[in-house]
Amino acid sequence: MTGDMQIIRSGTGWVVVMDGVAHSWVDPDDPTRLEFGYMLRMADYLNTIAPPRQRMRVIHVGGAAMTMARYVAAKRPTSPQIVLEPNAELTRLVRAELPLAQRSGIKVRPIDGRTGISRMPDDYAKVIIVDAFADATVPADLVSREFLADVDRVLTGDGLVLFNAIDIAPLDWTKRLLATFATRYAHLTLTAESATLKGRRHGNLLIAASHNPLPLDVVIRRAAGSFFPHRVVHSDALDAFIGGAEPFCDADAVGSPQVERGLMHFE
Repeated sequence: MTGDMQIIRSGTGWVVVMDGVAHSWVDPDDPTRLEFGYMLRMADYLNTIAPPRQRMRVIHVGGAAMTMARYVAAKRPTSPQIVLEPNAELTRLVRAELPLAQRSGIKVRPIDGRTGISRMPDDYAKVIIVDAFADATVPADLVSREFLADVDRVLTGDGLVLFNAIDIAPLDWTKRLLATFATRYAHLTLTAESATLKGRRHGNLLIAASHNPLPLDVVIRRAAGSFFPHRVVHSDALDAFIGGAEPFCDADAVGSPQVERGLMHFE
């Protein structure tokens, strides 16, 4: 344990806990095993946007245990991946207790997501995954139109953005974030458990965005058939969900509602 960070055993894997909240579950011996529901839904997209085992460049904004980076490395060996994780102490702890596989292709940069993305070249990454928290909230500087413009600059034309949001009723923050994505991307989905969408509890809401059509048939089928079923909201239903929400810009962006301390598992 280091400060308010700890890595604890959970079944066959390990959980990284920060600020009283579970941030990652990982099994270093089987990186393809995912426990958190929203990460399973991320995998649905990652497994269908390119042929199996095809290498792809991926940028991860937020590191923790680097669960999804390890997953990509296992599924698509030698893929060049960059993890932007400003908490160097956390990275040292994870590397010490949950070492990355040799020649994983994963490089960790001790820098925040906004700055790290700004330093990336144009048309660099096939996928950009934003899964970042500071003091149990998604940072405000990662939800604005200005940030998404920079993300889009770094993304290839056929690329995909996956964004892990977390919210609670009435989900107004998520609606504004979706409205922000809608200013730039023609193809957009929101995936979450029904209880979260109905505002019954705090939960993860996964946003997928692209300039190209998303693999909806596959994603909807896998989400509905998962152990914890998820709904995929898209097209007219997503427009209705967003309603009249205003996009975020740097001048008025706010972080997500703070996660309740002691929440030990995200779905």
